[in-house]
Amino acid sequence: MQALRTPVPRHCGWCGRRLQQSGTVGRRRRYCGQSCRQRAYERRAAVQRTGLPEDAVVLSDVEIATLQDRLFQLRCAAEDVLTAAEDGADTGELCRMAAELARAARELEQLR
Repeated sequence: MQALRTPVPRHCGWCGRRLQQSGTVGRRRRYCGQSCRQRAYERRAAVQRTGLPEDAVVLSDVEIATLQDRLFQLRCAAEDVLTAAEDGADTGELCRMAAELARAARELEQLR
């Protein structure tokens, strides 16, 4: 008997929102709606016009700065957990800090 697998959550290829689970027939959804599908098409068409590789990621100065800020926050949270562990923080405090670190990492995963 084969064990049932828990389906891995899928996310919209444009906005990153979680896609609802669908049936087992047909292709899997890539976008949460028509507007996201259209934005993705427009991006692909623009990338083709510029000659960039299809998998290229282009970020504005503001987007880069925001990403750097979020990465800095994540690093600071990780360093806080390390410092607390080295200083002998109790398990409850470490768990709370680790949960905050995990939350920050989850938010960072959503680049859009």
